[in-house]
Amino acid sequence: MKECYLYKTLNDFKIRCDLCNHRCLIENGNVGKCCVRKNTDGKLYSLVYGRLIAENVDPIEKKPLFHFLPGTNSYSIATVGCNFRCFFCQNYQISQMPADDNVIDGRYESPENIVKNAVKFKCKSISYTYTEPTIYFELAYDTSIIAKENGLKNVFVTNGFMTREALDMISPYLDAANVDLKSFSDEFYKNRLGGRLKPVLNNIKYMKELGIWIEVTTLLIPGLNDSKEELTQIAEFLKETGIEIPWHISAYYPQYKSTIPPTLTEKIVEAVNIGKAQGLKYVYGGNVPFSSLEDTVCPGCGSDVIKRRGFSITKNDVQNSLCEKCSFKIDGVF
Repeated sequence: MKECYLYKTLNDFKIRCDLCNHRCLIENGNVGKCCVRKNTDGKLYSLVYGRLIAENVDPIEKKPLFHFLPGTNSYSIATVGCNFRCFFCQNYQISQMPADDNVIDGRYESPENIVKNAVKFKCKSISYTYTEPTIYFELAYDTSIIAKENGLKNVFVTNGFMTREALDMISPYLDAANVDLKSFSDEFYKNRLGGRLKPVLNNIKYMKELGIWIEVTTLLIPGLNDSKEELTQIAEFLKETGIEIPWHISAYYPQYKSTIPPTLTEKIVEAVNIGKAQGLKYVYGGNVPFSSLEDTVCPGCGSDVIKRRGFSITKNDVQNSLCEKCSFKIDGVF
């Protein structure tokens, strides 16, 4: 076990965890809502440090990040656990394992070896993904420092519910993040996920202020978060935060405890058009096979500068961040 960062010991061996915005008050012998951080005699320990449940070489487009080192591979890792309880979770087998099965599984790997493997497989970045990286923050933080020393970038794929203290600590080493903005309804966050909306919105803004490249993903669930009103609210928020922030609107398929039918393609198209109508530069439709909704269009001349098929790039006309046709600057890290 690894002693946690970002916690405070209170009276009677109680602990307040300051890693995410739950700020759990944890009695001696108990764990927080994530089920992977335990109070032992007034000290908080991570139960998942170095215990990888997933370790893969992925295209960076899979995160999804479309404007951050496109066409490169990212060494992707995860431990079990999550601080949300999304009933539609796409990775529930590992994210909800500690909560549902009271099991913490994984193969030990040190931060040093994670970085060595990333270099060995010629990855340009390390992605902390699949589950919520906030809950294995100590591993992510320690690895990110070594990654930087070896010329690698660091990426969070996150629900955005971490505290400002956590962001301040990781920000010198965190280069990019894809943040799930699951809804624009606080009721949805409270009742469906076990979280709150405002901290996520604040963190998207704060990451941008910190200079972290941000992309946002919304999984469109029929009847729950796909109304024109709510999609317009999300688009307006992103417009106010930065019209250059790419918005990925992904089709949902039933998983875990959800029996809601899949998202119709026309709803994805409708949502993409709402984002574009609000003036967002880059709006993408995801999980829709054999479509052009994931191609990058130059805001200057309207030409397709990056064409994608699945997680592969079939055309890239961006050189030195500029459109080859009109020299318009394409936002991102290229």
